[in-house]
Amino acid sequence: MNDLFQVFLFSMMPICELSGSIPMGIALFKLPLWQVFIVSLLGNSLIPFFVLNFMEIIVNFLSDHSQFFKKTITWFLERTRMKNVKSFETYRDLALFIIVVLPFPFAGTWTASVCAYLFQVPFKRTIFLIITGNTIAAILIVLATLGVINIAI
Repeated sequence: MNDLFQVFLFSMMPICELSGSIPMGIALFKLPLWQVFIVSLLGNSLIPFFVLNFMEIIVNFLSDHSQFFKKTITWFLERTRMKNVKSFETYRDLALFIIVVLPFPFAGTWTASVCAYLFQVPFKRTIFLIITGNTIAAILIVLATLGVINIAI
């Protein structure tokens, strides 16, 4: 499989995302920095389109076919929205941006997209915040990767 295509697919994986695909492309595959940056950013930025367009369809399908899932997801969505809606609404844009930018476990584009779905953030706003956050995160990860490579050499 083409190394650049592997970087693209890796950037779309929920746990790896940019913080896995960029170092892999630069350090492991020795690909040009600009290619790794663009391909990783593109792959990772496709996630919110998928999540926001298909999450409702998937939830509805599973709810229609499983009473247990329907009760569980309804309880979870209502509980999460009621418990966090005020604080999330206050910090909505900043929260989504920070979830994408900071390289913590279980934070990133997938988590931000699910949060946007849960709290019904408008589609265009979500896309703007996630792509902006992804761009900054990608720059930070490239700098960190190059720094680690320079220290190791």
